[in-house]
Amino acid sequence: MSFHRVMIANRGEIALRVVRACRELGIETVAVYSEADRGSLHLRYADETVCIGPGPSAQSYLDIPRLISAAEIADVEAIHPGYGFLAENAHFAEVCQSCNIRWIGPSPETIKLVGDKAQAIALARKAGVETVPGSEGIVPTEDKALAIAREIGYPVMIKATAGGGGRGLRVASNDVSLVNGFHAARREAEASFKDGSVYLEKLIENPRHVEVQILGDMHGTIVHLGERDCSLQRRHQKTIEESPSPALDAEMRRAMGEAAVKVARAASYYSAGTVEFLVDRDKKFYFIEVNARIQVEHPVTEAVSGVDLIRGMLEVAAGKPLGFHQEDIEFRGHAIEFRINAEDPADNFRPSPGQLGLFVPPGGRGVRWDSHVYSGYRIPAYYDSLIGKLIVHAEDRLAAIAIGRRALAEIVAENIKTTIPLYQRILAHADFLSGNVDTGFIERSF
Repeated sequence: MSFHRVMIANRGEIALRVVRACRELGIETVAVYSEADRGSLHLRYADETVCIGPGPSAQSYLDIPRLISAAEIADVEAIHPGYGFLAENAHFAEVCQSCNIRWIGPSPETIKLVGDKAQAIALARKAGVETVPGSEGIVPTEDKALAIAREIGYPVMIKATAGGGGRGLRVASNDVSLVNGFHAARREAEASFKDGSVYLEKLIENPRHVEVQILGDMHGTIVHLGERDCSLQRRHQKTIEESPSPALDAEMRRAMGEAAVKVARAASYYSAGTVEFLVDRDKKFYFIEVNARIQVEHPVTEAVSGVDLIRGMLEVAAGKPLGFHQEDIEFRGHAIEFRINAEDPADNFRPSPGQLGLFVPPGGRGVRWDSHVYSGYRIPAYYDSLIGKLIVHAEDRLAAIAIGRRALAEIVAENIKTTIPLYQRILAHADFLSGNVDTGFIERSF
């Protein structure tokens, strides 16, 4: 089977990305939008648009009844949730299914399983994949947290089981900071995710963050599409991603890919997803979590693997087999993605919403630009500050960096501040050029 009409329950560049993939497959699209997003570019390309409420996310993109009403009014067969918002919300997936609307993503049962980080870690251990030393599941009390921390040794991380984006996360280096961090992480997790459960992990100091893209169908085929190095982060938010990782050799790359598939198979995973790992100074890698959705940085993988991940998600949700196996995938060249945010790096990354003046995107050989903005577009203050993603692809890493420098310099975005000046400085830094970075690189160096 194939879909005739799909709704995208998201906004911005990912909504436009899904609209484009649907158009190529001959699928009609319905785009939802908040009142603050009336000018977004994806609305111009969708076949139908439905307003779902005012600007605040809680009254629009996070309001499940409004989204379901829009889907029923527009008579769609399936919903693609994009990333963020409700993309990993098992309840939303269940509601879609109960309304006879196909969910374009993994099953609700899988989302629940891997969405609880403590359960995901237990699953990985059972599958024979090494995890960071830590608690066996949720830590219910302060006393239990102290006992575990003393056993595995400080420093430790206190992490929300439903966490993400650095929320519900604290680092403790002694008993006092552990007690304070334990309660602070629980409060923040409860406020952010309505779930105050936390677990403990040994802190891997100065690690690299490397994730593996997986894609599976409902017929038992699951493959990995290589890794992405996401070590360049600011406050646990990714900024620049690349594939392949400069830190991995061929043997480590093979082992990490196989480990990702083991975890995915243990979770009965289908659709697109990401298995994330930390890599320590001794080149040892540890499973940390699964993201049961498409990632912001998926174009990096598309560039080096040649696989259209959004198309894959649509076809898998329609019940089609992948049509290829692990040995069929060929990786070519090197790709880097830069997340261009409306933020001022010189002012502690202060958001810079407002009306764009002249906007000129980059172009040329080896350049892809994914964005929903244009000259005169008004950037809302309600949402993530991402205004576009620059993806560059070349025959090797140094060539990709050269294209990145050139493309960043081509972007014109008048009247707002962006993260482009920071990226230009990073591309000139000796440690980045040599591939010698870790998750603390930006905060140490800039």
